[in-house]
Amino acid sequence: MKFNILTIFPELITTFSKTGFIKRTISENIIDMNIVDIREYSDNIHKRVDDKTYGGGPGMVLQYPPIKSAIYNLKDRGHVIYLSPQGQTLTQEKLSSLSSFNQITFLCGRYEGIDQRVLDELVDEEISLGDYVISGGETGCMAIIEGITRLIPGAIDDLESVKQDSFQNGILDHPHYTRPDDIDGKKVPEVLSSGDHGRIAKWRKKQALGVTWIKRPELLKNVKLSKEDDKLLKEYIAEFKENEHK
Repeated sequence: MKFNILTIFPELITTFSKTGFIKRTISENIIDMNIVDIREYSDNIHKRVDDKTYGGGPGMVLQYPPIKSAIYNLKDRGHVIYLSPQGQTLTQEKLSSLSSFNQITFLCGRYEGIDQRVLDELVDEEISLGDYVISGGETGCMAIIEGITRLIPGAIDDLESVKQDSFQNGILDHPHYTRPDDIDGKKVPEVLSSGDHGRIAKWRKKQALGVTWIKRPELLKNVKLSKEDDKLLKEYIAEFKENEHK
C-alpha cells in the first residue's frame, strides 16, 4: 500500500512516519509514504500557495495551480481523498473499504479550505473525522493511514487483537485488565484468572455488548445479534439495573 500525502506542513507527517508501528511497517515495505510539500509546486517567488477568497471574507484559500501540479507530478495518484468537515464521517467500515486500494493520495487542506475547482476536478472523495473543525487535514490524514495500516496483513503482530478491536464487529471492545490483581480493593474480575477460556470468552462478549449498550446504544441497531448475544445483553442490562438500585 502506498500513501501520497500532499501538505504544506510536511514535517508533521515526517514525524508520524518515524513513530511506532508505522515506522516498522515502512521499514518492512508493508506500506510506503510519499510526502509531498505543496509549496514546492508554487510559481511564486516566496513559495506562497494561498490567496484571498473571491467575494471577500476572512481567511485564505489554498490555490488550484500548485495542488494540480503536485497531483499531476505523482507517478500514480490512485484514490484521491480530501480531508474535510464536509466529507463522509470516518468509520471502521470505511477504513476496511479503503484498505483494498493499492494507492491513496491524501490532500491536506489548511486555512479556509481549497479552491473548489480542486474538489470538482481532482478529488475522488471527501472524508471527515467528525462534526468539528480543526486547523488542517494532517491530523485526519494520519488517523486514516494508521487505521488502514492496522488492517494490512503483517502490520500488526497479533492479528487477533485487530479482530477484537472496537467497531471491528460492529460493537465496542470489552474491558481489559492487567497486573496487579488488586488495587486499593478494586480486584480484577475472577473469571479472567480462572483459566476457563470458554467462560472468559462469554464474559468478554457480554461486557462488550453491555459497554456498547451504555456508551453507544445506536450501534446495536445495526448489529444482528445471535440468540446467545441477545441473552447475554439482557443479562447485562438486568445486572446493571439491579446494581443501580443498590
